[in-house]
Amino acid sequence: MTRPEPERELIRRVSPFALPAAVLAFAIGALFSGADAGWSAVIAIALVYLNFLANAYSLAWAASVSPTMVSIVALGGYAARLIIYTLALVGLNQLAWFSPIAFVLALIPAVIALLVFETKALSGRMQADLWTFEGAPRS
Repeated sequence: MTRPEPERELIRRVSPFALPAAVLAFAIGALFSGADAGWSAVIAIALVYLNFLANAYSLAWAASVSPTMVSIVALGGYAARLIIYTLALVGLNQLAWFSPIAFVLALIPAVIALLVFETKALSGRMQADLWTFEGAPRS
């Protein structure tokens, strides 16, 4: 019996939490600072989730190519996420209704929660056990 790729397994396990996290972020933001803050928090949650999906699918693709490509995509994905979060914050801050405080206060815990979830989901498994490569000898 073969197990699904770890990235696709993570997507399956994380996805049910995206909408409830966005609703919770909106409720907390709106409660403390109004609907605009709520929507700013929702944007942060959506951005974290979409970046997670892009990274997971990119890693799944890279794993079908080579171990070197996995490393390149992982490091590049990390840098890309930081750049995307920064550009989104700077760009959205130009809008009158946008709340950068609510955005950041939703973004940081969402990223940390996602990292903890990923770490817990993959803990106990060796990096080499996570991917299979065509033509590689099986041990």
